[in-house]
Amino acid sequence: QVQLVELGGGLVQAGGSLRLSCTASTRTFSNSHMSWFRQVPGEDRQFVAAISAAGVATEYADSVKGRFTISRDNTKNTLYLQMDSLKQEDTAVYYCAAHRRWATIQNGDYDYRGQGTQVTVSP
Repeated sequence: QVQLVELGGGLVQAGGSLRLSCTASTRTFSNSHMSWFRQVPGEDRQFVAAISAAGVATEYADSVKGRFTISRDNTKNTLYLQMDSLKQEDTAVYYCAAHRRWATIQNGDYDYRGQGTQVTVSP
């Protein structure tokens, strides 16, 4: 069982920045592809970004390209999401997730998921 804990959410004005972190409870973190998803109540979960186990490959949703950066530190079992130039439409609960398969990440498949952290962007 892998536990993922997200931190770093909060309230920020449009145009501001936040950095989310996700710490895993296990050393197998370095063998897992990782991703960030977000969800607004009543809406479908939306893929945000993914990073391969070794940190070599990344993918981003078109809506966040150029504004968000996903990274990881396998020595600390921690995943990050740097969010810049935030917009009101970025308001959501952000979840990190662990995956064994890279190909199905954007389909919403995951093996483990954290409890989420709220990000609210005000006008």
